Amino acid sequence: MARLPRRVQLSLIAAGLIVVGGCAAFGLRQPETATQPLPAIDKPTPTPKAPARPDGSTLTDEQAQAALINEHDLGAPWTATRGAATWQDGLLKATTTAGDCQPLLDALYTEELLGGPARVAVGIDDADKNAQMRYQIAARRPADVDKALGWLGTMPARCARFTATTGTGIQEDVQVTAAPLPQVGDARQGLRVSLAATAKDGTQALLRVEVAAVRVGQDAFALTNACLGGVPPNDATQAAVQIGALRLADIRKQGRAQV
Repeated sequence: MARLPRRVQLSLIAAGLIVVGGCAAFGLRQPETATQPLPAIDKPTPTPKAPARPDGSTLTDEQAQAALINEHDLGAPWTATRGAATWQDGLLKATTTAGDCQPLLDALYTEELLGGPARVAVGIDDADKNAQMRYQIAARRPADVDKALGWLGTMPARCARFTATTGTGIQEDVQVTAAPLPQVGDARQGLRVSLAATAKDGTQALLRVEVAAVRVGQDAFALTNACLGGVPPNDATQAAVQIGALRLADIRKQGRAQV
């Protein structure tokens, strides 16, 4: 088709006999006499950002590290850990014939409370009370985290009390009860585990462990707060849960803002 002279094109446009191919050339304007509004042009819906990792987390390694709590969050007398506590191998590495309870002992020993190795973890010590807290950011999909939380929730009924034996032959009386947690995150579960040990020479020891696991959106954290010879400071567990959930949510918010 031959190109029409410009004055002819303008005349035909004014008469409504041809349309302009590009709306941007003249803009969109609703005629004053129109009874119905002109159809709006929707903006394309942005494509959701895909999870950066196979476990569904959108956190970078640096963000996961930043989501950990530290000794400054809990204040004195908490300090950076000096290494694995002696009870790790001495009392937590134990076996039992009590059906479903062996996985709980294994999870406490390996610190895989949510069913898999941690993505990042930190240890904090309270030397005054002979306590140690182990805090970790999980590397698990939300559905797997929820499954692990559900399993932990069955432990007070299925493993309320049972016996276990360490590798050195120490007999342990183990008791498991539910522990309340602050109402933070999207899902959570708390436990208290008590291990009363008696060595062959009659020497006795008592290890108490508080367990907390919380899912916050796509990510989750878990912690153990253990104390040999007494009751672990519950307020430290509660504080760690609250601080951890708020920090993880804040890190996630920062990550979305940077997209």
